[in-house]
Amino acid sequence: MCDGVQLATQQRLSPEKEENRYTLHKNDINDTGYQKFVMPLVDAIKKKHSENDIGLDFGCGTGPVIAELLLTAGYDIEKYDPFFAQDYSVFEQTYDFIFCCEVIEHFYSPKQEFSLLHTLLKPEGKLYCKTNLFLPSIDFKNWWYKNDSTHVFFYSKDTIKYIKQAYNFSSVCIEKEFVVFEK
Repeated sequence: MCDGVQLATQQRLSPEKEENRYTLHKNDINDTGYQKFVMPLVDAIKKKHSENDIGLDFGCGTGPVIAELLLTAGYDIEKYDPFFAQDYSVFEQTYDFIFCCEVIEHFYSPKQEFSLLHTLLKPEGKLYCKTNLFLPSIDFKNWWYKNDSTHVFFYSKDTIKYIKQAYNFSSVCIEKEFVVFEK
C-alpha cells in the first residue's frame, strides 16, 4: 500500500506562483545554518562515494548548496531544476548518485519522477532523498510541513517501502534525516 498523502490538483499553485514561491527560499551557500541543515546528506554522500563518481542534484533550486559543497570537495556534479536549471542534457547520461534535498514533496507525479530517477541511476547507484516523513505520531491538521503551498505530496515509511518495490530499487534505508534508495 502506498499510504502517501497528495494535495488535490485544484489546490496546486499555478506554475508562475510556484516559481515565485521558490524564489523566496533562502538556500544560500554562505549560510552556515543551511550548510548545517544539509551536512548530514553531504556527509552520507562523501562516505559512500568517491570524487570519481558522478552525481546529479535533481531539483537544485535557486541555491544548489549541496552541489556547491560537493563540487568544492572535488566531486563531479550536474544540476537540474524544472524552474532554475533547465539543462535537459543531464537526462542523457546515468549517475552513480542522485540527491533530492527537499524536492520529492514537490512532485506532482511521483510515479513519473521516481521512474525517471531510477532510469538515471547506474547499476548499484544511490538516490538520496531529504524530506520530512509523515509519521503516525503526526497530527496532519497541525503539521507545519504541509503548510508550504508548494508541498503537494507527503510520504510515510510505507510510501517509501512501496516506492522501493514499485520501481525495483534493490534496497532502501530510512535514516533520521533522509532516505537512501539503491538500484
